[in-house]
Amino acid sequence: MTQSTDVRGEHLRTALALAASGVPVLPLRAGKVPFGNCRRCTDNACGGRPNMKTPGPCTCPGPCHAWAAATTDPHVITSIAWRHAWRRADAVAYHPGGAGVTVVDLDNADAIAWAREHLPVTQTVPTTRGEHWLYLGRMQSANGVRPGVDIKSTMAYARWLGSGAGTMAYLPDAVRALAVNKPAPARPSPQALTVPAPAGGGECRHRTPAFLERGIAMAEQRITAATSGVHNAVYRTFLAVLSTHGRCGCLTDTHVARLFIAAQAKGESARHCAEAWTNARTTLGV
Repeated sequence: MTQSTDVRGEHLRTALALAASGVPVLPLRAGKVPFGNCRRCTDNACGGRPNMKTPGPCTCPGPCHAWAAATTDPHVITSIAWRHAWRRADAVAYHPGGAGVTVVDLDNADAIAWAREHLPVTQTVPTTRGEHWLYLGRMQSANGVRPGVDIKSTMAYARWLGSGAGTMAYLPDAVRALAVNKPAPARPSPQALTVPAPAGGGECRHRTPAFLERGIAMAEQRITAATSGVHNAVYRTFLAVLSTHGRCGCLTDTHVARLFIAAQAKGESARHCAEAWTNARTTLGV
């Protein structure tokens, strides 16, 4: 048995132990990302679950739809579809809100120093770059509530890194206030789009605004879900949007602003957004 097999078997054992204690779990691929949607849910064909706007568990046979796939059912976790995922898994994740927990994700030393000064002491788990502070209680999740600080609870997942040290404190008002008072990202000044008029008298070949709206919503989700390599994720998303919609004349400044705002919520600057958009247009020649 190889070391890789040993590690992945350990992931399954960890997942079952967590599930037995009431913590909903799911497998993660390399890069700390969930497994892709199953065939029947490709391109969000099944509706609300993939875009994370509808709370509730996924009903797919495989570990589909990120946080909504998390489960405590050992029969699901050890099913054939999930075992196939565990064999390829790089880590175990869990749904904090489903376990009645809120994770304050502190991404660097400055964020940790801020937390030590402003937040109650609680159970702490070391991460690759910082710490997870765990509080008993659930709330809405929010990214970028402060520099280097994300909140993961309902409708979110977090990587399982062990139980850490200390006793879990109750969720304080100071953490809840972070999501309420989250600073709005600076609204970008999107570039005016000048794209070639489509054939057929200028009519959008997609024929229905719903197709464009779904594409923009999926792009926003893709950017929001990025947990690493945000620069590349933003550029690839811009490239995908432009490759589909950049030549038909249906994109507006409002659509571009939505994409820029999603990127800035992940820490991108307005300048980086503009550069990524320009580079994507240049690559595609639009």
